Amino acid sequence: MSIVNFEKPQPKISEPDWYYKLTELRGACDKIRRSAFALEHESRRLRNETGLTTYWGTHRNNTNIANRQTEITRWKIKIELCLKHLQKEIEQMKIEKKECEKTIEFQNLNFAVTNHCSSLRDERVGEDLCYDIASIALKNEQLALEKLKTSLSEICQKAWEQINNLEELQMYIIRDIENKNNTIKIDSELLEMTKDSKNISLKPNPLRIPKDITNYENWLQQCENIMERIENELLGSEKLRGTMYLSRHRTKSDMIALNEKVNFGLRKRIYNTERSKYELEWQKENMLLDMATLEKEINSLGNALDAKLSSKMLNETRCEGMLYRDGIELCNDKPTLELHKENYQLNNSVKSMREKLDQTKAMHNILIGHLKIIEVQLWNKTHALNVDQKCLQYREQLDDPDRN
Repeated sequence: MSIVNFEKPQPKISEPDWYYKLTELRGACDKIRRSAFALEHESRRLRNETGLTTYWGTHRNNTNIANRQTEITRWKIKIELCLKHLQKEIEQMKIEKKECEKTIEFQNLNFAVTNHCSSLRDERVGEDLCYDIASIALKNEQLALEKLKTSLSEICQKAWEQINNLEELQMYIIRDIENKNNTIKIDSELLEMTKDSKNISLKPNPLRIPKDITNYENWLQQCENIMERIENELLGSEKLRGTMYLSRHRTKSDMIALNEKVNFGLRKRIYNTERSKYELEWQKENMLLDMATLEKEINSLGNALDAKLSSKMLNETRCEGMLYRDGIELCNDKPTLELHKENYQLNNSVKSMREKLDQTKAMHNILIGHLKIIEVQLWNKTHALNVDQKCLQYREQLDDPDRN
């Protein structure tokens, strides 16, 4: 060959393939253009829809905030009206409480005598310091004498508690009104905001739910509970004030009967104490006799034990002497066996007598300890008798009919 051709070392496609590639590229371009047109249309539709949705969403939220603000304002006006009634009731309760406190005073001679007798009877010691019939009578008399004072004191206490409850409720209502005012202020600021406001911005987590958040039903229930609580407190306060009016005067027509009842209780208690005292003295005498008998028995047992000890020494000496025999004579014969048997019996006897002696001494010590208890009880009974007799003598001044 006279001419050399240089070709690119790359496979070539045929002309039909070239036409096919061109057709395929044309179809791909048309498809992409159609997709771009559809995307533009969808984007325009989405902008229109989202714009309308955002507008009406903002409008609905503005309406909801305004309605909510109106509802909170309505509840606030109701609660403020109840607050005025509550404050008025607090002032009336304070005035009534002062008037009730002026009527509280100490009772007359019965009150002083009853307290003195109760103080005297508290000087009793031991088991005699008990809640007996005389104590019950004194307590009943004291309750009757202090009935007016106690009644007024309890009512004043209830009035003080009621005033505290009303003031606590007042503080709670004031705080609730402040919260509602703050909410109304916040809602007003929110209503004034638009999308063109300068004080708006994106927040890191605006949809978070606080732990102490409540739903609308609970809020509405709390508002109703506040109104109900105010009404109940006002009704209870009015009823308490009426009770305070009626509790300012009490009569004391049963004081003489109570005095006789207390005197009867003291006499009965003196009789029972004297009877128990006589019984303890009888027990003490019998116990002294038993102690003397036990002391004799202890001495007898000691002497018998010493005698047994001598017999035991004799037996052991004989047993030892038998061991010195020589040769075939050193046998276990009948005398030896009898000596051993006697030694065993003596040991058992000594052991039994020592145990019995220990038991007798222990019982004697128990009797001594119990005798001390009886002596203490006798002293307590004598002291209790003296106290009750002093009370009975001190109460003689209440028997004067002119004391009324």
